Amino acid sequence: MPPPSQPTAERRSRALVIDRAWRGLGTGLESLSGPGGAPLTRTVKLIVLPLIVRPSSCPELAADFLEPAQAARLDALIQESGARLRATAQWFTLLKKTRRALGIVAGHPQDLYFQRCFELATEYGTPSSGADAVARAVVEDVADAGGGRTVEALKGHLADAARRARLDGELAGAWEGRPPITADVDVAVALAGEVLEACGAAGPTGNSPQYASMVEAGHGGLFGRALWAQAHGVWGLAEPPAHLGLTARQTPPRPEVGRAASTATLPAPLDRTLFERLFVVLQSSSRREELPTVPDLVQREVGRSCAPLGLHDESLRVAVVLGGRLAVGLDPLGTGVPAPGGTAAHRAVNSRWRREASVLRARRMTVSPHPAPNDGSGGSSGGVLDALAQDLRTPWAAYMRRLWVRLHGRDVRDAPLGDLASAWAVLDGVARSVMMDHRARVRSALRTLSTTPTTPLDAVEQRSA
Repeated sequence: MPPPSQPTAERRSRALVIDRAWRGLGTGLESLSGPGGAPLTRTVKLIVLPLIVRPSSCPELAADFLEPAQAARLDALIQESGARLRATAQWFTLLKKTRRALGIVAGHPQDLYFQRCFELATEYGTPSSGADAVARAVVEDVADAGGGRTVEALKGHLADAARRARLDGELAGAWEGRPPITADVDVAVALAGEVLEACGAAGPTGNSPQYASMVEAGHGGLFGRALWAQAHGVWGLAEPPAHLGLTARQTPPRPEVGRAASTATLPAPLDRTLFERLFVVLQSSSRREELPTVPDLVQREVGRSCAPLGLHDESLRVAVVLGGRLAVGLDPLGTGVPAPGGTAAHRAVNSRWRREASVLRARRMTVSPHPAPNDGSGGSSGGVLDALAQDLRTPWAAYMRRLWVRLHGRDVRDAPLGDLASAWAVLDGVARSVMMDHRARVRSALRTLSTTPTTPLDAVEQRSA
């Protein structure tokens, strides 16, 4: 019998069950849905799973693949919540409007308001008389909960010229005082392979002595110091980018203080300024009240930004090493390249990615020679497919960027990864997140290209219909 996390002819993907049930609810969910009508990733993460499905109370619905009876139960739960979800969508629209009117920009609205909107929908139903006052109170309450831990507060703190000069001197001193490389990284690479072999579709069943050994021996710090000396050759991947996207430089540069940031133009993780590192933490955090105050955040980030791999905690550094070892073996196209894969973790992640039915056609197109169709605007839509192909051929860049951000957030909150099960939950979660993002991009590209009636894409779609 296959393990519960693997599909069979009868089992159905939980994600697919949620997607179809959501689409079956009809209109009124636009603010909680993507352009294609599927629920947003945050909708599933923040509303559907914790508040409707409740896997902790219904463990039979926690698996990636469900038996027919469980799939029917999940579908019924979502259908029963249809009216409340439509009310949630209306409250979210109102809270965003109120947020704009109050001039609040800190934090991601979905992270901040999705669950509050579900609570409002449960208590009040759809917004009606007096809803504006309720929405204002909620938005102000959420804003106050951060206790001044905002991007605006960070800007104000770093606007003082004397403070900036002092911080720049501290960064220079910390950078000059970095510890030297003391050993070869080959032992860490070998141990990382053994640790990943203990992971897989079902995840590790207990802690791993190899994982504990990596943490105790400081292999994460060792890797970070090796990266300071040379970005190429330390991850087991010969050709670019051997630094796996953690830095765009030959070696990571000395961090600067910085004074501005934009999510659209953020550099590679190890190339970011002090401001950019903390900007991501403050902008994306849904529980800012748990963070240190802004002055403490800045002071701690001085040392952290000059530490190996830009992290203080050794278990988080080891997670970067494991993630890098996993990343170089990611092969969603099934080409057999790059070579360093082969552990149980690689097989689990790669097989899941290759099963993505919604992107199989696009994957075939990205590796098959075809003329670049015209997009109707004088340009070529072949560029869209080229970008998707590049994502699939170099998946480590997106994976490592996202992994580092999550580990950095844990480091800021003093949340180490105490055992292999915790580390694998993060490593696997990042892989799923990158896969879902790619799925959304593929669907968007297919919708865009399908508007050109004479392109090869349409021929493929028609043959597949």
